[in-house]
Amino acid sequence: MPDKTSVAVLGTGIMGSAMARNLAGAGLDVRAWNRTRAKAEPLAADGVRVVDTPAEAVDGADAVLTVLLDGPAVLDAMRQSTPALRAKTLWLQMSTVGADGVDPLAAFAREHGLDLVDAPVLGTKEPAEKGLLTVLAAGPQEVRDRAGRILDVVGQRTLWLGEDAAAGTASRLKLAVNSWVLTVINGTGEALALAQGLGVDPRALLDAVAGGPLDLPYLRMKSELILSGDYPASFTVSAARKDARLIAEAAERAGVRMDLATAAAERFRRAEEQGHGDEDGAAAYFASFDG
Repeated sequence: MPDKTSVAVLGTGIMGSAMARNLAGAGLDVRAWNRTRAKAEPLAADGVRVVDTPAEAVDGADAVLTVLLDGPAVLDAMRQSTPALRAKTLWLQMSTVGADGVDPLAAFAREHGLDLVDAPVLGTKEPAEKGLLTVLAAGPQEVRDRAGRILDVVGQRTLWLGEDAAAGTASRLKLAVNSWVLTVINGTGEALALAQGLGVDPRALLDAVAGGPLDLPYLRMKSELILSGDYPASFTVSAARKDARLIAEAAERAGVRMDLATAAAERFRRAEEQGHGDEDGAAAYFASFDG
């Protein structure tokens, strides 16, 4: 029997589109909005209703998922939704908004009587498409059953980190995890670039660490993109640059020196200037070279 739960997905980029498809495939009534409608249109073939405005998407929805670039984009979409929002609507905030980015969203939720769950995710395109994301969540105990009906579709596990979404615990942990992700992405690119610059076969580097403690799947995944010269995006250079900036800013406010995060932001900036912004973050490899 189809699930009659109605879900609005605001933002149909790499992650949002995968979530919308999985939710529709699970029998939920899914409506999707994206700032550029053409990017959402392919979802119609999967049973998702594509609409023109955020208000149309949330009208009558039991739950709203925001899967957008950053906190300002999330807040803007929710403000556009205001005419159709109902009190007690479940709001699953799944974007990477930073350590302090939850504050204005929590204020909006309180103003409109929404049940907010701060729920950023770990994973990229393939796990998102397979419903294998890890969800970092913070929200009241009384909404977790409702949230679970949705989170269990888009993710393989949900790690609950507290009852106060406004505290931003989940979003703060997301920054800490992403600091490691960006370190691996840039470390992979720099190591392969150095091998090339020294006249060493980059694949010999991978052979040297194979099966040992320095080997890991993410190293292999990003290396294959670099070695193939093909960069289909699962986590873009531009998005990675944004996250590196959020990490560096949060660390500075916390009194923590994050030299690698600052350097990562600069590498992503150079790669973006070289025209790689919409490619996978592995394309930061090009920042190792001039031009």
